Amino acid sequence: MNKSEEMFDIYDERMNWLGQAPRSEVHAKGLWHATFQCWIVSLANEEPSLLLQLRHPDKDLFPNLLDISCAGHLAAGETVADGARELKEELGLTVDFNELIPCGLFAEEDLMSDHLMDREFCHVFIYRCDQSLDKYVLQADEVTGLFKVSAAGLERLVHGAIGQLEAEGYQTGQDGQLAEMSLLVTLEDLVPHPAAYYDLVFQTLRKHALFV
Repeated sequence: MNKSEEMFDIYDERMNWLGQAPRSEVHAKGLWHATFQCWIVSLANEEPSLLLQLRHPDKDLFPNLLDISCAGHLAAGETVADGARELKEELGLTVDFNELIPCGLFAEEDLMSDHLMDREFCHVFIYRCDQSLDKYVLQADEVTGLFKVSAAGLERLVHGAIGQLEAEGYQTGQDGQLAEMSLLVTLEDLVPHPAAYYDLVFQTLRKHALFV
């Protein structure tokens, strides 16, 4: 094991703690582990928008795909509240854990290959932030872009009601600078999450009057 490799707490399928293992082993063997995930919702233009981050091309899981606004693994010994550090690390947001709206826990399994299986207990949250996209500070080795999409449009996309969705935002260019750009997003451009996962997010948005 690489001395600098991350260590994760590992669990059985009922979320009973089993011990700890390095990241490479966790993904190679499909061991259950915990993640912190936060969706940022903006009501700056009245119609609710959700932020999608563009994952770095060097990521071991789902490189170059659009995903949750902010997400990361919980290191061994970390609590769910410790996961709020991801907002600062990835997006430059200083947020107290108590400001987050909990959506709940979602168990997700993704089989990428015979040698790569991701089994996560996802602790999912929502955070409202109405600042413009150009105010975010992206973690260069993790996030290469940030895009805003209509919340209603994303719900329709993940349920197959539409085939593509407009996204506006910024992406890191070859010069390392963020450039403004537009995208047409399809399901193939998104990290594959089950529709039930998205429903958990949308139900919470509606519960807190952040989405109609």
